[in-house]
Amino acid sequence: MSDKRYRRNAGSVYSLKYHLVWCPKYRRKVLVGAVADELRSLLYQKAQELDVTIEALEIMPDHVHLFIESDPTEAPQRLANQFKGYTSRILRLKYPQLRSRLPSMWSRSYYVGSIGHVSEETVQRYIEMQKSS
Repeated sequence: MSDKRYRRNAGSVYSLKYHLVWCPKYRRKVLVGAVADELRSLLYQKAQELDVTIEALEIMPDHVHLFIESDPTEAPQRLANQFKGYTSRILRLKYPQLRSRLPSMWSRSYYVGSIGHVSEETVQRYIEMQKSS
């Protein structure tokens, strides 16, 4: 029986989940209607291409929340750049109003937080217990 909390690749068992948040340039409220629908579709396409699982996705008018699970060989910074770059290019081609209102689709910054099943305190306690074993 396999534990659904963990994924496997050739050399590891892992559960690496990240919460990514990013905003349009100047925090403009442009992620509405057809643009938001297209963005949702593009994020799922890119996730499939990157072999990333989207656990949750919420598109607000002025920011995006993306909760993903990824292989340990992928850096969170690369994932954020892949999602932002891909969606920016396609959305700006498809929706000319985005090109006229924004010099670039996304702000350069983003937030990333790691999410885990085990608290920091539990890990520290476990490591401390190894010394006395």
